[in-house]
Amino acid sequence: MIRPLGRAPRGEPGQATVEFALVLPLLVMAMLALIQVGLLVRDHLAVVHAAREAARAASVEPDPARAVAAARRTLPGAEVDVGARPAVGEPIAVDVRYRAVTDVPLVGLLFPDPEMHARAVMRVER
Repeated sequence: MIRPLGRAPRGEPGQATVEFALVLPLLVMAMLALIQVGLLVRDHLAVVHAAREAARAASVEPDPARAVAAARRTLPGAEVDVGARPAVGEPIAVDVRYRAVTDVPLVGLLFPDPEMHARAVMRVER
């Protein structure tokens, strides 16, 4: 049976609305999960950046507190571990750990807060 365009079949009124109502929660959860993944990627980039900043500070300053402060300026709440300071020209390593909070409504409850880690190594300059 061929029907004119733009007209719904007479025996199925409201079927599209019911299907949309059934699929809408899945679409909302998928969008919220995508937002949460984006926030976790942002946090991971911040951890890497904090490790680089701390390694840079540790390479030019002998005081490890300066490296910790540099990392925490970039990422408040980060745990920073500065390795032992070697001689000039040798590499120094800095480890940064951070617990990212999954706080997007509905989706955040499904995922545990991941522990993120980054390590940066630079040569001691002075």
